[in-house]
Order: sequence, then structure tokens, then C-alpha cells
Amino acid sequence: MSSFKICCFGRREFAIDSSIPTDIGAVFDKYAKNGLMGKEQLKRFLMEEQGETNISDADAQNVIDSYLREVGKNVFGKLRRLEFSKDTFFDYLLSATLNPAIRSTVHHDMTAPISHYFIYTGHNSYLTGNQLSSTCSERPIIEALRRGVRVIELDIWPNSSNDEVMVLHGRTMTSPVEFKKCIVAIIENAFVTSQYPVVITLEDHLTTDLQAKVAQVVTSTFGDILFYPDTEKELTEFPSPESLKGRILISTKPPKEYLKGDKSAAEKVKVDENHKEEEHWGDEIFDFREQQANSNKNMSVPTGTQEEEESSDDESKHLESREVTHVAPEYKRIITIHAGKPKGKSTKDALVVSDKYVKRVSLSEPQLAKLAEEYSTLVVRFTQRNLLRIYPYGLRIDSSNYSPVLAWMHGAQMVALNMQGYGRSLWLVQGFFRANGGCGYVKKPNFLLSNPARTQSGQIFNPYETKPVKMTLKVKVHMGRGWIEQFSKTHFDRFSPPDFYTRIGIAGVPSDTIMKKTPTIEDNWAPHWNSEFEFPLTVPELALLRIEVHESDMSARDDFGGQICLPVSELRPGIRTVSLCDKKGQEYSFVRLLMHFHFVPSSSSNYSSTT
Repeated sequence: MSSFKICCFGRREFAIDSSIPTDIGAVFDKYAKNGLMGKEQLKRFLMEEQGETNISDADAQNVIDSYLREVGKNVFGKLRRLEFSKDTFFDYLLSATLNPAIRSTVHHDMTAPISHYFIYTGHNSYLTGNQLSSTCSERPIIEALRRGVRVIELDIWPNSSNDEVMVLHGRTMTSPVEFKKCIVAIIENAFVTSQYPVVITLEDHLTTDLQAKVAQVVTSTFGDILFYPDTEKELTEFPSPESLKGRILISTKPPKEYLKGDKSAAEKVKVDENHKEEEHWGDEIFDFREQQANSNKNMSVPTGTQEEEESSDDESKHLESREVTHVAPEYKRIITIHAGKPKGKSTKDALVVSDKYVKRVSLSEPQLAKLAEEYSTLVVRFTQRNLLRIYPYGLRIDSSNYSPVLAWMHGAQMVALNMQGYGRSLWLVQGFFRANGGCGYVKKPNFLLSNPARTQSGQIFNPYETKPVKMTLKVKVHMGRGWIEQFSKTHFDRFSPPDFYTRIGIAGVPSDTIMKKTPTIEDNWAPHWNSEFEFPLTVPELALLRIEVHESDMSARDDFGGQICLPVSELRPGIRTVSLCDKKGQEYSFVRLLMHFHFVPSSSSNYSSTT
């Protein structure tokens, strides 16, 4: 039976459809007994429709009890003998806490070396806005850590009198913040969201005396939480996230490597004057193949992995003035993850794998694009034991971002993005790290880690090879609701209710990437789309389900109605609630979709989804 609420909109009256979708009602009728669903009936539903095979009568009863606690006393009149009616069953399905699309607990193996994980990484974590003139502050660091970011970057410079350490984007108009403020912010917020280790990457532009001061501030503030090896020898294998729980690590170049500084990469990079990377929420994710073409066409990529491209020749001269014998030993001592640079003439020389030690290498986005095009499997091989950090191109002065997919495909662990704004690239990263309970560490799939001698093909994973379909993800978008509670009645249109449609698709390897859309439902705050989609996936382990809701506008740009990205490998099968987020990735209080997910493995695949 349909249910409507009558609302006034200006001089017009319109109905908000609060009815239960027909197929959802049919599911209830299939399992209910005498119009009610008790624990026995709910257990059958959870096992057969939701794929929750390891569930007991007690678990089913706990679902009903949890629903009661969530909605409070007002629902007691709707429930009889602690059983679901059709209305309360529908309310339960729409609960973001009781029926979410993905799990909220850590469930990956956390005992492998940290090089076996993708790690939630920020770029220039101290900036509040653009890369040239914004304020430096500890506040963005706090926000990043509370979102689950595990790698924080600090550029450290001397103050004007060369007696204190400041954090700022060097040779720009950014206003500095005290280094100690940033360190205190890190210790106070590092483990609020996740207990897994935090890595601080330092871009060091200091004299020897100030290096010693950095070491003193870090050790006195972090105390036993700071992790560094008992010996100055380089690590032969990285520790695991589990063994580093509640610890903080420092990563930078060993000081004497600065003495070999070359002219900065910034001087060697030539860019098309018309090059513009501004990203709005409405701009589509760059296809990384286009990104590679642009890097070859517009950018002369430096051959070495220098410091960040915005470094200058003056910096190199300043660093060269330090003598090796005067390097602060206490500073060198606290560096756990050594960042290296190539010793040869080619960038790929930086990716030589050693059996004697492990290291971290940083590449800019155009450097990665060029390397991936020419030496794709070499990059993958390097990331099997070593850490690869990718950072935004230096001319992204507006703090825009690049698509992270290319880096993930090649096993890069630290894909650093600017966290100051918003946009589809950042939505992908936020969605990717919803996996594994949002702890900031996501275990890489085995094919990115396997020794080629142990694989069936005897080859390293090649992201560009055409692969057979491993499984098909079937998605049904039933309906959406919550906009009338979340926004004012004139937010989308001054004179009529909104006309919503949903864009849905996959971000992943090239053969899997696609976007589709539902029809537009006109004049409805609670649209029922009932649209079905199929997504054949060759590499579901790296696929993200992209969901965006827009409000159609014939006279202007379509309005934003919410977004979310979800890791396909984490999706729970069955009828699930998907909460939407705003442009910055904050979850809306009321806006959500009711969707259905079904996985169909190919006959030759043993792929199984998370349940």
C-alpha cells in the first residue's frame, strides 16, 4: 500500500512518497508469518537474502533488540512480541548502523610488513588552502588524523633568525606554524581514529643545529611512542602494522644524502602555459591513460627523484654547505624509514630492488605516469618489498588532485593527496580507505605481492594486460530519502521539488572503469528509481563503486545531492543502506540510498565477496 505525506511548496502542494518499494515488500511477504517477522523468519532472511550464513537465532533476536534500542520508545507501539512488521522491517533496512553496506571492523591480516599495505597518505598536511598563499596550521593535521590518515608530511625550515624550526611551504607566501605545535597535534590525535602506526615524512631544510633541535622536540614529545631501530643499519624488512600499533615513525632522507643534491626538479620541468588542473566536483576523474599522454605532451619529466618539485637551487646550495662530519647524530638516529634517490641517470634506477635493505622512494605524478607506461612491471616489483610514495605535480597550486588509481594499480603504498579541498579524486581516496574498518591500512591483493616464481603465470602483475572477467557485480538502486530533512525546501529549486538522478559506476583498472545513470525522477524528495545495473569486473580487488546523486537543472549546472565511494571487495551482499556524504566527505545525517548488491563469480574464478 502506498503512503504519502502532503507538503506545501510555495503555492503548490506535492506528495513525498514514503511507500515501501514493491520488491522490498515482496521480500518481507516471502519470509513473514502472519504479517510479522520474528527471529526465526529474520534469520532465514539474513541467511538467504543477505548472505550471512553464520547467524544464529540469538543473532537474529539481537538485530531486533538493537533496532529497538536505536529507535527508542516511540517504536514500541509498532512492534508486537518483539517482531518486525512490514513498516519496522523497512525502517530496519534503512538503518545505517544496523544494515550498512560495508563492515566497520578491522578484518585484514595486519601482521605482514607495512610495504604490503596501501596507507592513507596526505600531502603538505599543514596547509589550510592553496599551495602558495594559504595559512600553515596544525588544524589540518588534526582533521586528517581524525579522518584516519596515517602519513603526515611536514616541510621543516629555519625561522628568520635561524634559531627555531618552522613548518611551511618553502619559498611561497604561506605563513608558518611552529614545528612543535604540529608535533603536539600529532601526539594528541594520532590514535583517536585508528591504533595503527603514524608515519611522519619530513622535508628537511635545516642546519645541523636545528636538526638536533628537531630530534629533541620529537623524542621529548613522543617518548616511548616513537619507534626507531636499535641499530643505525637500514632495515632489511619493514615491521608490520600490528607490531607498530600505537607507534609513530619518522621517514626522511639520511642527512648526508642531501650533500649530493642536484639542481631542483622545478628548474627542469617545462609545462604548457595553458596547463590547468583545476578540479571541481563536477569534473570527471581523469583517465590515467590520458594522464600519461598529457605527461608526455606537456611535461618534461626530470630523470631523477629529487626532492619535491617546488624545491629550489638555493635550497641545494644551503644543504651542500653542511659538512658530513657535522650531521646531528641524534637526528639521524630517529629516522626509521630511509627515503632514497636514484644513483644513475634514469628515474627507473631508483626502483632497483635490493635484498640487503628496504627503502622509500618518492615520485611525482608525471614521473609515475611515465614510468608506468614504460616499466609497469618494474614499478610493481619494487613495491612488493619497498615503499613508493606518489605526490601531486608541483603546479597544482590550487591544491587540486590527480587520480590515485594508476598508483594503486602499481602497488604504490603512499598515494599522497591534498586534503584541503574536495573533488572526485579525493572521494576515491576517502572511499578506498573505508576498507578494513577505516583504520588507514588496506592489505594489498596477493597478485601485487606475489613472487613471480610462485604465480601460475610465472609473471609479475601487469595492470595493462587484458584479463578475463573474475566476477560480475549486480546493483539495484531502489530508492533514496533524507533530502527533505537535510536541506531547506528551496535548496535545489525555489519553485518545485527536486528532480533527482543517480550516477553509478566503477573506478578501477581500465577495462573495469565505467559510469552509468538512473532515470531522473521529477518533483520528488524521496525518489524510487528501481534501476538495475551490471558491472563485469576483471580486477574486483582494486575496484571502487562510485555513487553520486544529482538534481537535474535545465537552466544551470546540475546540483549536488550527495556522493560515496565504496570498495567493491568490502560490499556486503543483499539489501543494504548506503549513507551519502557531502562534497568534503562528511556523512550526511539523513541522506541515504537503499540498494541491493549481488555477486556472480565467473565459472573459472574463485572470487568471493566480503560478507
